[in-house]
Amino acid sequence: MKFVKPLILSLFLASPAAALAPLHDVKEIDDQMMAIAIAIEVSDKCGSIAPRTLKGLGFLWSLKDKASKMGYSDDEIRNYIDSDAEQARMREKAYAYARNAGFDPTKVSGLCALGKSEIEKGSLIGSFLRLK
Repeated sequence: MKFVKPLILSLFLASPAAALAPLHDVKEIDDQMMAIAIAIEVSDKCGSIAPRTLKGLGFLWSLKDKASKMGYSDDEIRNYIDSDAEQARMREKAYAYARNAGFDPTKVSGLCALGKSEIEKGSLIGSFLRLK
C-alpha cells in the first residue's frame, strides 16, 4: 500500500483556487479521509485483513471530485495530504476513533479487532477491507 499516498495526491489535483476553510475543517472530506487512513493502517498491519483497493481508489476519486467542486487548489490539497502536521493530526484523530470504539490502535491485535468489527458493522471503514 506504499503507492497509495502518491496516488491519493494525484487523484486530488486540479481545481481553481478559492478562499476556503482548510480541508481539515471540511468534515465531509476529513472524516472520509480518516476512514481511508484507518483502512490502510489496518490492512498494512493486520495479516488477516486485506484492502479492497479498487473500491478505495474509486472512493478517492469521488472525494477528489467533491474537493474540486468545492474549489480547492492543487496546493491546498497537496498540503492537506503531505503536511507532517496534517498527518500527525489525522493519526491522532484515527487513534481517538479506535480508542472510542474500544480498541488499542497501537497494537496489531487492536487494529485487527477494529478492522474485523468495522467489516462486521458494514461501516465505511469496513467497506474498504475484507477478511482473507
